[in-house]
Amino acid sequence: MLLTRASEYALLSLALIGESGEPKDAETLSRQLDISKSFLAKILQNLARSGILVSYKGARGGFALKKRFGEISILEVIEAAEGKSPSVFECSPAKECCPSDRASFCVIWPFLNKLQNRIDDFLKELTLQDILEQ
Repeated sequence: MLLTRASEYALLSLALIGESGEPKDAETLSRQLDISKSFLAKILQNLARSGILVSYKGARGGFALKKRFGEISILEVIEAAEGKSPSVFECSPAKECCPSDRASFCVIWPFLNKLQNRIDDFLKELTLQDILEQ
């Protein structure tokens, strides 16, 4: 699941909003990115709910960054856009929650869990500023 379209659109929207320096509305962003306005509006609302964006109402309203690029982790963007933590594998972080009920004898679970934790740590440290400077 790691990066779906929702995560991609969230990152692209944040880049455009941050670069503009002023609030951007969902309609303008959807035109710039050539994506569905309704889908993007839901993503932007999730980003606002999570404290990444602030929403302004009115004729000159829209969405603006609540934090600087360097303060926004990629992990928090993905979690806000997806509504859950990213998962590279279907494995659960806890053996007792294994979707296949085979965790007690799964020999690769410890490896997959360790890998997921490293990916989570990396995404936590990586900021929007880091990826925009690439």
